[in-house]
Amino acid sequence: MSTMAGAKNTTHLLKHLRSLMKNTKYVNEELHAYIVPSADSHGSEYLAACDERRAFLTGFTGSAGTAVVTQTHACLWTDGRYHLQARAEMDLNWTLMKDGVAGTPTQGEWLSSTLPATGGAVGVDPRLLSSRVWDTLAAELSAAGHSLRPVQQNLVDLVWNEQPARTSNAVLPHPVKYTGMSVKSKLEEVRSQMQQRKCTLLAIAALDEIAYLLNLRGSDIVFNPVFFSYCVVLPDTVHLFIDAQKLSSGVAQHFADEGVSDLQLHGYEDVWSFLKDKAAEMDGKAWLCPLASHALTAIFDRSQRVLERTPPCTMKAIKNDTEIQGMHSAHVRDAAALCTYLSWLEEQVSAGHTVTEVSGAQKLDSLRAEQDLFVSLSFSTISSSGPNGAVIHYHPAAATDRPITADELYLVDSGGQYRDGTTDVTRTVHFGHPTKHQKECFTRVLKGQIALATAVFPNKTRGTLLDPLARLALWNVGLDYSHGTGHGIGSYLNVHEGPMTIHSRPQPPSEAGLEQGMFVSDEPGYYEDGQFGIRLENIVRVVPAATKHNFGGRGFLTFTHVTLVPVQTKMLVPELLTQQEIGWLNDYHAECRETVGAVLQAQGRTAAHAWLLRETETLG
Repeated sequence: MSTMAGAKNTTHLLKHLRSLMKNTKYVNEELHAYIVPSADSHGSEYLAACDERRAFLTGFTGSAGTAVVTQTHACLWTDGRYHLQARAEMDLNWTLMKDGVAGTPTQGEWLSSTLPATGGAVGVDPRLLSSRVWDTLAAELSAAGHSLRPVQQNLVDLVWNEQPARTSNAVLPHPVKYTGMSVKSKLEEVRSQMQQRKCTLLAIAALDEIAYLLNLRGSDIVFNPVFFSYCVVLPDTVHLFIDAQKLSSGVAQHFADEGVSDLQLHGYEDVWSFLKDKAAEMDGKAWLCPLASHALTAIFDRSQRVLERTPPCTMKAIKNDTEIQGMHSAHVRDAAALCTYLSWLEEQVSAGHTVTEVSGAQKLDSLRAEQDLFVSLSFSTISSSGPNGAVIHYHPAAATDRPITADELYLVDSGGQYRDGTTDVTRTVHFGHPTKHQKECFTRVLKGQIALATAVFPNKTRGTLLDPLARLALWNVGLDYSHGTGHGIGSYLNVHEGPMTIHSRPQPPSEAGLEQGMFVSDEPGYYEDGQFGIRLENIVRVVPAATKHNFGGRGFLTFTHVTLVPVQTKMLVPELLTQQEIGWLNDYHAECRETVGAVLQAQGRTAAHAWLLRETETLG
């Protein structure tokens, strides 16, 4: 038996792939294993349909995971957000490797123990593996007598008979009134940093960095306002590698208006020959991100490379005053949409009307679309009732759709892309009578959220040091959650943005410490498989903290609210909250009432405004 109910049958795909691993027409030598990452040539987290190779091969549709196929095994590694989903979506050909769980081997460890004693050849498309991951895995395999081999022809593409075409949507200017900084000024800052590092070339593959640097936006990846391209910055010129037909009529004038006269256009695939020519003639260093692909990085000799976080990566993370104002404004309008939805949903459920996960998500999506400056969702709405809430990145679909009732917890994680900012917010509610256990779990999640939101910490503290604050109230009773606590978020860019993160797992050296002007999520949770899920997510901004002392002159930071959506107080056990926590919640709700209430009134949403007043009443 090779299939599970509802899972994709992958038997024929694996048979075809394994035959290609032996076919010297496509590989230089027989491969003992082939790796299929969840990636594109730009290191994107979310992928265009044409790049969803791992999802096509395995049937698992989550955004993170790596497949490894040998002639006798097929394994998928994915993190705790997706363990339940992967188990449900994959057939019995596949073994789930629970990344992050004690006892689960890394891909390198597993390959080293599974391949023949020595001489095993492991193949992968070098465009889909970052240089950092490549070097680590290659060293691990080499120590065991095996080798990592670049396979230029992606083997999954040969198996995928109906692979979608690469998207090529229009690219539009994103004006200074939203970005707060011209392209000319951004390039001047980038070149200044290049000069400090003695670099004469900066190669950028990350799509959000290119969109940020050039003040352009696109839609080649659903929910992500980016476009397929590469960018190379030289001391006197900047080169954009893109399908020129994608550029809207206003792009040329956009660059002229923003003081850019040295930009040269090239075909998208011309980046490879361009960089090879530059590598052959350059005297200085080439600056690349360690997350750039091995294929891109390997163009340059190791002596030519500077592998560090690139300037646009940090620049886009630290928002300027215009971006800060835009993010706050976008979140207020977004809160009005979510409050309207929760008010409507409570009324529908109380009246006995049928609303399901799918129809609820559709309603919320339509309410967001009514807000000013709305462009699209920032990710597919997670609308999950009862046991589906335990699937951390659940996607409502006809096959799993459940009604939203007064008998179960309901978790909704959603967000929007607006011209002035990007949003991401999660609330968990119960329209009936939650159990004592559910209320205690919810209260402990809120305590964790408040602990992180009120933290005071030195400038450039890494998020791994703050992560335990959000977990401690759960840890105290032996509970936890298997996902990160916080991620960066873009300004009308990707909903998940580096280089900072708040996570319990050790992070690479490229992880940035927190600085004033960064926006991150604060989203602890708790999940019981087959029962329910709880998550509370706010976006917060890093701001200076007023401290009595300033040890070492470092400066100290804290957070301020950005998300303004009430927390359902009926889910709380007040006795578990300190007076400080109750005071924080009351202050937060007062801000929600005043700021979002004014928008709801201006939009004529009287029912939603009345709901907001009830939900923000003072606690204890």
